[in-house]
Amino acid sequence: MIEPIGNQYVVARPVYSANTFGEEHKKKHRHHKTFLDHLKLCCSCSTQKAKRIALSFFPIASWLPSYRIKEWLLSDIVSGISTGLVAVLQGLAFALLVTIPPRYGLYAAFFPVIVYFFLGTSKHISVGPFPVLSMMVGAVVTNVVSDASTTLESSNSTENNESILEQKKLVVATTVTVLSGIIQLVLGVLRIGFVVIYLSESLISAFTTAAAVHVLVSQLKFMLQLSVPAHADPFSIFKVLESVFTQIEKTNIADLVTSLIILVIVFVFKEINQRYKSKLPVPIPIELIVTVIATGVSYGFDFEHRFNVSVVGQMDTGFEPPITPDVQIFQDTIGDSFGIAIVGFAVAFSVASVYSLKYDYPIDGNQELIALGLSNIFTGSFRGFAGSTALSRSGVQESTGGKTQVAGLLSAVIVLIVIVAIAFLLAPLQKSVLAALALGNLKGILMQFAEIGRLWRKDKYDCLVWIMTFIFAIVLGLGLGLAASVAFQLLTIVFRTQLCMSRTLAHFGRSNIYKDRKDYSDMYEPEGVKIFRCPSPIYFANIGFFKQKLIDAVGFTPLRILRKRNKALKKIRKLQKRGLLQVTPKGFICTADGFKDSDEELDNNQMEELDQPINTTDLPFQIDWNADLPLNIMVPKISLHSLILDFSAVSFLDVSSMRGLKTILQDFIRINVDVYIVGTDDDFIEKLARCEFFDDEVKDSIFFLTIHDAVLHILMKKDYSTSKFNFNQKKEMKSDFTINTNGGLRYREYQVPLETKF
Repeated sequence: MIEPIGNQYVVARPVYSANTFGEEHKKKHRHHKTFLDHLKLCCSCSTQKAKRIALSFFPIASWLPSYRIKEWLLSDIVSGISTGLVAVLQGLAFALLVTIPPRYGLYAAFFPVIVYFFLGTSKHISVGPFPVLSMMVGAVVTNVVSDASTTLESSNSTENNESILEQKKLVVATTVTVLSGIIQLVLGVLRIGFVVIYLSESLISAFTTAAAVHVLVSQLKFMLQLSVPAHADPFSIFKVLESVFTQIEKTNIADLVTSLIILVIVFVFKEINQRYKSKLPVPIPIELIVTVIATGVSYGFDFEHRFNVSVVGQMDTGFEPPITPDVQIFQDTIGDSFGIAIVGFAVAFSVASVYSLKYDYPIDGNQELIALGLSNIFTGSFRGFAGSTALSRSGVQESTGGKTQVAGLLSAVIVLIVIVAIAFLLAPLQKSVLAALALGNLKGILMQFAEIGRLWRKDKYDCLVWIMTFIFAIVLGLGLGLAASVAFQLLTIVFRTQLCMSRTLAHFGRSNIYKDRKDYSDMYEPEGVKIFRCPSPIYFANIGFFKQKLIDAVGFTPLRILRKRNKALKKIRKLQKRGLLQVTPKGFICTADGFKDSDEELDNNQMEELDQPINTTDLPFQIDWNADLPLNIMVPKISLHSLILDFSAVSFLDVSSMRGLKTILQDFIRINVDVYIVGTDDDFIEKLARCEFFDDEVKDSIFFLTIHDAVLHILMKKDYSTSKFNFNQKKEMKSDFTINTNGGLRYREYQVPLETKF
C-alpha cells in the first residue's frame, strides 16, 4: 500500500526476498516463442502479409497514390532542378577521386536516383556520388591497377597504354561497385540492417573527416597539375605528400590560381547560403555559376594550349553500353567492398534518420540496404561508381522545398539532359576547377575537427575513439583504417565493462535511498553491513577485477581469513586433545608452558584442507573469532557480518564468471559473512539454477528484491533492539522511517520505541 503525504509517501509492505515474493505472488505462465515458432510465422502466407511485403519492397506504392500534386509538385520541380545541377557538378568532380574520366561521374549521378525512387524509404535524401565513398573506391582502384600499370610501362605505345589503363581502372571501379551493392542487398534481404549500430557517431565523424583529408591530399595533383604516382598501401597519404612537395617547382600556376579563386568564391557563397538560408528562397547555385564562367573563360582564352592546363576533354553524348564485372576482382576486393557497403549505408541511413525525425515519417533500415544495394548494382553495371548520399546535395534537395523523391527523379532528368545533349560543352573545363569544387563540398566535413573538444568535455572514451579512428584512417588507409577503428571501438567497450566503476553504498538520510557514501555527508551505514554495487555485466574478462574491487571495498581477503581460522582451529584442536586448553566464562585458559607448530608445514601440505568450511562440531565449545585466542594465536578480526551485492545493473553473467562468483560467495559464507544479492530479475536467477549454481552453502534464499529489503532483513535477523548505533547516528531527521514487526515502513510521525528506529 502506498499512502501519499504531500510530496512524500509511505510504503507499507512485508520485507521480500525473491523466494517469499514468488510464494506470495504467483507468476503468470508465458509462452516464449522458439526458433521454430518464428520460422513458422516467417513461412506463413496470407493476403494481408503478401500486401505488406509488397509495400515494404516497393515503398513507392504506399506514398505515390497519396501524392498532393497541387501542394507539392511545384516545390519538387524547383528542388529537382537545383539538386540536379549540383549532382552534375559533383558527379564530374568526384569521378576524379575514383581516378576515372569525369564523364562516368554523370552515370553515377543518374542511375542510383532512378532505382532509389522506386525502392527507397526516405523522402529527402539525394542518392549518388559521395566524396568519402569515391575516395574509398579510388583507393581500391589504385591498389589493383598499380600492378597492371607496371606491366604496361614496358610497352612502346604511350597512348595505347593510357587507354588500356583507363579501361582497367573503369573495370575495377565498376566491379567494386557491383560487389558492394551485392553485399548491401544480401544484408538487406537477411534483415541485417542493425550492423550499422557498430559504427558509432564518433567513429563515423572521425572516419569521414579522415576521408576528407585523403580527398584534400588526392586533389593536390589536379590543383597543381603534377604527375603523382599512385600509392595504395598504408602510409600512402604521406607518400603522396612527399611526391607533391618534391615536384612543387613544376606547379602549373594557371591551374593553381584558378583553383584557389574557385575555392575562395565557393567558400564565401556557401557561408552566405548558410547564414541567410532563412531569407533566400533557394540557395545560390554557386557551383553552377563558377562552372559556367570557368568553362567559358577556359574556352575563350584557350587555357589548354596557352597555359598547358589539364581539361576534362572529350565528353561523348549518350550512354555507353553496360560493362561486365570481373569475377577475379571480386576475390581480390571483397574486404574493401564490404567496408564501402557498410560506410555507404551508415552515411545514407544517418542522414535519412535526421530527415525522418524532422518530418515525422518512418524509414526502414533493411529496405534502405536493399535500395542502396540495387542502386549500386545497377550503377556499376552501367559504368558508374559506388554512391550513397552527399550531405550538401541532400541539404539542397531539402532546403529548396523537396517534399518527396519526385524531386530526386527530376534531378535525374537534369543529369540525363546533360548526358545526352550538352555534355560536350564541358570539354574545356579545367580539372583543377572540379578539384576545387570537390574540396568546396568538404567544408562541413572538415569542420568536424571541432568534435574533439566537445567529446573531451562530454566523454573521454568517445573522444579517444574519434582520435584513434582518425589516426587509423590517415595512417593505414580507409579500408584497413575502418577495420582497425571498429576493432578499437569494440575494445573500448570491453574496457568500460572490464574496468567498471564499482561503488560502496550507504543510506541517504536514513531513508530507503542508497547512494555512494563518498558523494554525500549525511550518510548512514549499518554496523557490520557493507553494500557493494557492480554497474556492469560480469563475464570472464572482468570477474577478477570484480573480485579485487569487492575485496578492496570490504577491507580484507575472505580466503586469507578462512585459511588463518582453519590453521588456528588445528592448533586449538591439538591443545584441546592434549588437555592443555580449558574454557571458562571469561575465555580460554592454556596450561601449556610452550607449544610450537610449523605454519610453513600447514601452508605447504594441507592447503586444500585450509580452504574448506570451518567445522567446530567436534569441539565442546564455540569459538568467537573476534575474541582473544590462546597462546597468542593471531587471526585477523573482522566486524563485517553481512554483505549486500547490488546487481541491478548486471545485465548478464556468463558461465566462466559464474564459477568465480560462486567461489567468492563461498569464501565469505565460510567465514560467517552472510551474502545477499539484490536487484536481479527472475531470468537471472533461473539461469543460475539451470547452471547448478546453488548448493548447501550458496542458496537461492540470498536473493532480495531491493537493497532496502535486504537491509531490513539483516536488521531484524541480527536483533538490533539492543541498538549498537552511535549517538551521532540517532539524531532526528526529516525522513526517518521505522521498522514494523511485519517488515513494513512507516513515516517517522508514528511513535515507536527509540531502539526500533532505523
